Amino acid sequence: MSIETVLQSLRDDPALMRNVTAWQQAPARPARTTSLPADLDARLAAALRSRGIDALYSHQAAAWQAAQAGQNLVVATATASGKTLCYNLPVAQALLADPAARALYLFPTKALAHDQLAELNALQLSIVNCQLSTLAPARSAGVDNYLKAATYDGDTPQRERGRIRREARSVLTNPDMLHTGMLPHHPQWAELLAGLRYVVLDELHTYRGVFGSHVANVLRRLQRICRFYGSDPRFLCASATLANPQELAQRLIEAPVTLIDDDGSPQGERHFVFYNPPLVDPSLGLRRSSLLEAESLAATLLAHDVQTVVFARSRLAVEVLLTYLRERAARQNDERGTMNDERRGRAAQPSPPDSSFIVHHSSIPIAGYRGGYLPLERRAIEQGLRSGALRAVVATNALELGIDIGGLDAAVLVGYPGAVASTWQQAGRAGRQAGVSLAVLVASAGALDQYIVTHPEYVLERSPEHGLVNPDNLAILSSHLACAAFELPFRGEERFGQVAFTAELLAWLAEAGDVQQHGGDWFWMGEGYPAQAISLRTASPDNVVIQAWQVAGGKRQVASGKRQEGGEGQSVVIGQLERAAAQSLLHPGAIYLHQGQSYLVEQLDWDAGLASVHPVEVDYYTTASGSHLVQVLAVLEERTTGGVGLAHGPVQIKSQVSAFRQIKRHTHETLGFGQIEPALPEQVLETDAFWIALGEELLEPLRAAGQWRSDPNDYGPNWQQQRNAARARDGYRCTLCGASEPAGRQHDVHHKQPFRTFGYVPGQNEAYRQANQLENLATLCRACHQRAEQGQRLRTGLGGLAYALGSLAPLYLMCDPGDIGVAAEARAPGSALPTVTIYEKAPAGIGFSQRLYELAPDLLAAVGDLVRRCSCAAGCPACVGPVGAEQPADIDAKQLTSALAAACVRALSRAQSAIG
Repeated sequence: MSIETVLQSLRDDPALMRNVTAWQQAPARPARTTSLPADLDARLAAALRSRGIDALYSHQAAAWQAAQAGQNLVVATATASGKTLCYNLPVAQALLADPAARALYLFPTKALAHDQLAELNALQLSIVNCQLSTLAPARSAGVDNYLKAATYDGDTPQRERGRIRREARSVLTNPDMLHTGMLPHHPQWAELLAGLRYVVLDELHTYRGVFGSHVANVLRRLQRICRFYGSDPRFLCASATLANPQELAQRLIEAPVTLIDDDGSPQGERHFVFYNPPLVDPSLGLRRSSLLEAESLAATLLAHDVQTVVFARSRLAVEVLLTYLRERAARQNDERGTMNDERRGRAAQPSPPDSSFIVHHSSIPIAGYRGGYLPLERRAIEQGLRSGALRAVVATNALELGIDIGGLDAAVLVGYPGAVASTWQQAGRAGRQAGVSLAVLVASAGALDQYIVTHPEYVLERSPEHGLVNPDNLAILSSHLACAAFELPFRGEERFGQVAFTAELLAWLAEAGDVQQHGGDWFWMGEGYPAQAISLRTASPDNVVIQAWQVAGGKRQVASGKRQEGGEGQSVVIGQLERAAAQSLLHPGAIYLHQGQSYLVEQLDWDAGLASVHPVEVDYYTTASGSHLVQVLAVLEERTTGGVGLAHGPVQIKSQVSAFRQIKRHTHETLGFGQIEPALPEQVLETDAFWIALGEELLEPLRAAGQWRSDPNDYGPNWQQQRNAARARDGYRCTLCGASEPAGRQHDVHHKQPFRTFGYVPGQNEAYRQANQLENLATLCRACHQRAEQGQRLRTGLGGLAYALGSLAPLYLMCDPGDIGVAAEARAPGSALPTVTIYEKAPAGIGFSQRLYELAPDLLAAVGDLVRRCSCAAGCPACVGPVGAEQPADIDAKQLTSALAAACVRALSRAQSAIG
């Protein structure tokens, strides 16, 4: 069935259309082209024509002209618009014209570098074939490999590295390898650096936040070393759509950049659908799971042979959805009995290379794609998509980048990706050719998704996000200044990039003993080379390896794949995860999902970086939870008015994953809880944060009106006695997960019916006696207690305010929701005031906190508007957070949160009026 027929069948489905909040149809547009440039090398022109390219899109021609004029440039056009040719043509022209010329390609991932290596090799082959066709056989041996392209990254064998350094004219790598493997050893790269004509920066939009701030400093070091070797390369940048691609490029390379954003590529007819899962409980605002709705939509597309990519927000969601789709396909095959001839023919086609891991549970091959898969696994999936052998892939944003996966027909986005730019990138993976395509955004029940799906114009009409970097962040800058001093001495008044206070920072490094000044110059004196200790990314630089065993006949056997000898029996490495993700996904007792197969984690050796797992057949998956403790280190700015205190500054976040729960597939009900033992190490993040503290002037009127429920309880004079009695009764073990009390800390005791509902007033009644009866008390470990209390905290107003603030802050910051975290404390350490903290997840921060400090009145007003406009009765996931049916009748979370937000807005408005 054609995609057009499928689209019509979807429009004719009234049950589906009831949930569609917007359906945008963008018409097809023709290409705008111009003839090949007259000054293009004849060999290169012939090679292009041999590949069917006899004209350039208008933006490709503009990029050529800018490059030939010696300008730095950034091309910001749509997905699949031919940006690769914008930088490959100038590079190839330079290498053909000058034997000493060299080029350096930087990609954010190794996968992209290998993908582009294939493109450069194909171009080289076309040049050679065109030359051979015009030469006599006796002269054919003189045809040169002009491009001599090679990848150089952590996977490059040691035996190949020397040859690449000596011979390669185009080196494709990533910023991490440039940072640690090339710049500190620049004498080995002298020929490349001396002849460097072009530096290609692809996927420029990924160089944002902390990663982008690090990369900007790596580029400062690169340009400094290039000047030492006498070269001055131009930068050719390519980016997805951003609000500020030119500004970002100029911030990264500290030089003027020409913007090329008039897209001349053709585009097929595109349909973009916004879909809101149906309500299953209108009063509570509960909707059907976005995962289940996405499964249904994807299954419909696959049943009509529409090649589809499904994007999920997390690795766990990818694996769960992959399992659902395969199970559904298997059921459909069982019901159908036989396959139609067309699918039988496709199934008989040869599998892509190294694709034995792709489990064909049905006649429709479906695979997952995410971080943690092995490189050969990912390459096979990409090849399977290009060839059509794979009809569907469920992926994280790892497939959002420009890896060649061919032309897909449809994209299903499970939840708002967190940014307008990412939304268009993911939607653009469908329709990479001139045909008709479909993208569907399936909203979750969260406040951010509900805002987007009810305001589709935010995506359809609003400019994408700004790419923000702060390369002069002192923590980042000083670390790269040390790297630069190791690479070359700083001479006299030399600046590092455009940093005016370079000398002051060098003097600070000198106080630490890392550099010394001699005759006005600064020399590195530290041990080793500093780049080794600096990771460019927020994740830890090392990974946890996942080692799988198979239990068969009571004896462990290798599951499949490459065997590794050593240790107990034999094992197979099925993947790896960075340590930050390993705590949540590879703790003991977790169900680790890989290509739809469930593995039980037996052991996590944190120090060795090794997780041992074995395959199991279970009907559930697991999610981890933990605690966060916020400690303010300093206050940079603050203001207090009307009982509302606003501030921002550096903080320390201590977090620990300590428990998990088992969730049944499809129904998503909680089957049980577990404590993670042995305990995982506590993680410490030093970053910046913004916080709102609520004082007595604001709270007293709310208390009087019954609109404040977050004060700590006075549990009455018999509390300690009853607390100890409950712990003894329960054997000093958690009644939910069974964990015993850890050394040095007693378990908590929880009121099953909330204490405040008994109406105890000290000195006026003895209601505490009924509240503290043993029948109403349960012993819980810290993690289980936090889960039990979470719903109540959300219902008190403070938690609802935190939830709504955290949901809307990314819209005002124009950042990804994963860039920030939120904590609500009824009594914050230090101030003892109810406090909501929004912290940056990037070490040292990149400026979000200061921006929130400035935007606080507008953000609080937006929270009030969000809560008031929500159609739920007393609070729901679309406004104040998940509120269950067990909520006490006298608590209206929606009303409490709305009153609190309104009180904050009034206080800040009065202060602003007084200033005015």
